[in-house]
Amino acid sequence: MSAHRTTNRAPHSIPRQARDTAPAGDPLRVVLVAPPYFDVPPKAYGGVEAVVADLADALVGLGHRVTLIGAGRPGTAARFVPVWEHTVPDRLGEPYPEVMHAAAVRAQVRRLAETEGVDVVHDHTLAGPLNVPAYTALDLPTVVTVHGPVDADMHRYYRALGEDVHLVAISDRQRALAPDLNWIGTVHNALRVEDWPFQRDKRDYALFLGRFHPDKAPHLALEAAHAAGLPLVLAGKCAEPIEKEYFEREVRPRLTEQDHVYGVADAVAKRRLLAEARCLLFPIRWEEPFGMVMIEAMACGTPVVALRAGAVPEVVVDGVTGLIRDDPAELPAALHEVTSLDPAACRAHVAEHFGVAGLGAGYQAAYRAAITAIRGTASGALATLRRDYAALDSALDRAYPRDRWPAPSDVDATGQQDGGPALQVSGERA
Repeated sequence: MSAHRTTNRAPHSIPRQARDTAPAGDPLRVVLVAPPYFDVPPKAYGGVEAVVADLADALVGLGHRVTLIGAGRPGTAARFVPVWEHTVPDRLGEPYPEVMHAAAVRAQVRRLAETEGVDVVHDHTLAGPLNVPAYTALDLPTVVTVHGPVDADMHRYYRALGEDVHLVAISDRQRALAPDLNWIGTVHNALRVEDWPFQRDKRDYALFLGRFHPDKAPHLALEAAHAAGLPLVLAGKCAEPIEKEYFEREVRPRLTEQDHVYGVADAVAKRRLLAEARCLLFPIRWEEPFGMVMIEAMACGTPVVALRAGAVPEVVVDGVTGLIRDDPAELPAALHEVTSLDPAACRAHVAEHFGVAGLGAGYQAAYRAAITAIRGTASGALATLRRDYAALDSALDRAYPRDRWPAPSDVDATGQQDGGPALQVSGERA
C-alpha cells in the first residue's frame, strides 16, 4: 500500500491529532443526507442506505441529535425528514434526481440551521457536496463519505470541491489511491452482527451476490464453480443497460442446470442465502473500495473466496475468514479448501473489526475534527456564535459583517488582531 497522510490505522480510525484537538463531550447536532433511491434501511439492494441506517442508529445511541434527510419511509432511530414523496429507484443514474435532491436538501439544512442549529452536515450523495458554499456561509462543516471508487472523474470532482469538504474514506486502499484529496479519516463500513444469522452447517453451493457487472465478474464465478463441480447461486441487481448487456453476453451463455439465478434478494432472502452457502465467491476485477457483502457473509459464518483487488485484503483475513487468490485459475481449488475454515472465526472477525460501535465512534471523531477545522479559522469565535445562537445571526451580521472579518494572517495564535485587542466572547451555550 502506497504512502499517504496516515497509514496502517485500525478500522474506524481518525488521526490522533484530530482526536486530541476535537471538542469533547457535548452531543452534536448531525444532519445525515441519504440518496433518494432506496429506503433507509433498504428492503433489498442498497449498500449505502444500509450503512447510513446503521450509522444513524449508532449516533443516536451515542447521545447525538440526528436528523436524516432522504426519501421513502422512516426506519431508523433518527428524526426523518423526507424531501421526496417516495423513493425513486427506477431513476438511479439519471442527473435530475441528484440535482433536485441536492436543492431540496439545501433548503432543509438552512431551515434546520436557522431554527434549531446544526453542528455538521454528513452527505452520502453525489451532487450533495455542491451545497458546500451554502453550508460554509452558515458556518457548517461538511463531511462526505466517498462510497465509490476515486476514478479520474471523481478525483477531479473532489479536487474541485477543495478543502471545504472533509472526505472520509471507507478503506485505506481507497485513500491510498488518491492521497492528495482532503481526507479527514478512514472509517470502514460496518453492520450490527446480531442482525445476521449465524449458521455453522452449510449447504453445498457457492454464492455470488452483487451487481451483474464486468467489475464484479460473475462470469468468473461461474467458471470457477463449474471447474470445482459446485453449484452456484447468483443473486443481484441486473437493471441498468450495462448490466443487462453484460448478463446476456457473458453470464447467460455460461449457465448450466447446476446454476440458479435468484434475482435481487430482499433482506430476509439475502441472509438465508449467505448463511447457508459454503462460501461467498467474490471474483472482482476492479478497485473495490470496501465490499459490504464480504462482512455480511462473514457475519453469517460464511467465509469468502476472493480475488486480490481493492480493499479485499483489509476486510478478509486470508486463511482465517476466507481465501484470497491472485489468479482466477486458482479459484476452483480454493472452493474446496475453504471448507476447512471455522465459521465462528468469520463472525468473530466482523464483531471485532466491523461492528456499529466502531462506525459511530469513527464518524463522531470525524465530525469533531471537521468542526475543529472550521473553528480554527480567524472567524472561529464569530462562527461559534452563529452556530450556537442561530437567532443572533442577523445581529452579528450588523455588528461584524462577514466581508470585514480579519484574514488568518491578521490574527495570532491567541486570537488577537494585529494592532487591536482580541475578540472577547462571554456567555454559555444555550
